[in-house]
Amino acid sequence: MTESDQDGNEVAPGLPVPRTAAGRAGLTALIEQHARALIGLDFDGTLAPIVADPAAARADPAATAVLARLSRLAGTVAIITGRPAAEAAEFAGLRAAPGVIVLGHYGRERWEDGNLSSPAPAPGLQTVRAELPRLLAAASADAGTFVEYKGQAVAVHTRRAGDPEAELELLRGPLARLADRAGLAVEPGRLVIELRPRGSDKGMAIRELAVQRSAAAIMYCGDDLGDLTAFSAVRELRAEGTPGLAVCSGSAEVPELAGQADLEVDGPAGVTELLAGLAGAFAARDSRGRPSG
Repeated sequence: MTESDQDGNEVAPGLPVPRTAAGRAGLTALIEQHARALIGLDFDGTLAPIVADPAAARADPAATAVLARLSRLAGTVAIITGRPAAEAAEFAGLRAAPGVIVLGHYGRERWEDGNLSSPAPAPGLQTVRAELPRLLAAASADAGTFVEYKGQAVAVHTRRAGDPEAELELLRGPLARLADRAGLAVEPGRLVIELRPRGSDKGMAIRELAVQRSAAAIMYCGDDLGDLTAFSAVRELRAEGTPGLAVCSGSAEVPELAGQADLEVDGPAGVTELLAGLAGAFAARDSRGRPSG
């Protein structure tokens, strides 16, 4: 923790210093131009702890409170998730945090101020629903393996299996072949394989939102393999002139993600602490009367 980084860029007291020069510049730009900043966040593993039953996931009240505060200080605060948008909004407690946008199903759905826009489900999902029970039976799937039907996608979870990693490997090939027959994409994650429509990912979602909102600086926080496209989008936007910061919500399950990030924090609790620090830095800048973009 420091007030300035090794390059002399100003960093607010109490905020961690990113390990990369580009990340440090991104953090500085977020503070200096917070009225036009875009803060994007994954939900599971980032705002909410990973739990055995996806339906039981909830953001900590402290995370909801800081989202509400940030939405009044930053240009845009958005949750970008593989979950249905309305479900993520509910689980994040956004009734107490108006102003936060939710892009669900990797950007196919949008929830904003209680209004949901969503396309029709891809036809291939009917094929998956019909064939998946036979596929799992033919593979002798562990009894702990379970299926989550998500409206715009289908997810097969192995977290409750006797050997979750071995079960994931067992099902990876059959699920990939089923997805190919159905014209769907395969999205691997933390002890889960998701079959979803092609043509959307978190990187595309955050790029489109950055254009829509005329973002002057960007931060994205994520914890899983599906967040790598968003990290790539942050790097691409930086190369195009928009400062940015990629943050990993660290976990033992996906250690490789940290190497792709400018900053790693300690899971959802660390993300909430980071967001609270940013909110404080934004408010302090406003109180000093400096321009914010």
